[in-house]
Amino acid sequence: MAPSVLHTRAAAALRMKQISIDNQDRTIRRLRAQLATERRGLAATKKELEETRVALEASHKVIAGLTEIGLSMSKKIEKMKVKKQQVRANHVECHQKFQARIHEAEDSMQAQHLIIEALVDEKDSLLQTIHGLQEANNAPAPFDGDWEEEPEEEPEEEEIEDIPLGEGEIDDE
Repeated sequence: MAPSVLHTRAAAALRMKQISIDNQDRTIRRLRAQLATERRGLAATKKELEETRVALEASHKVIAGLTEIGLSMSKKIEKMKVKKQQVRANHVECHQKFQARIHEAEDSMQAQHLIIEALVDEKDSLLQTIHGLQEANNAPAPFDGDWEEEPEEEPEEEEIEDIPLGEGEIDDE
């Protein structure tokens, strides 16, 4: 074979190798560009994941705080319910004591009324006895002509109504 053919074949082989190397170089550059794009995407995803993690931690803290506040409020509500029951019990007790005092006062007023009636009856009896003694002694009746018996007025008893046990507030001021 002629040396020029060998040279041509060697040049062609060399040219083929150069084309193959150029293709590989382009493929490597394209793959590197894809790798850089993937790395940037991965970095963005990592950043988003970190932001999500931070937001999740903040949400967990907020939820824990709200749960603590809710528990505190529940305890306060229970205390207020107990206090309300105590106030209601005190109100009922005071109401019952007040009603007992009212009934005692009514009983006392009725007893006083009976005593007054008995005293009036006794006064009338004494006046009749004095009048009888004066007539027996022929003494002038000091009350004749001037004496007008006042009609007995029945005192109007003021009834004190029971105070209803209501749902109202007790004002301790």
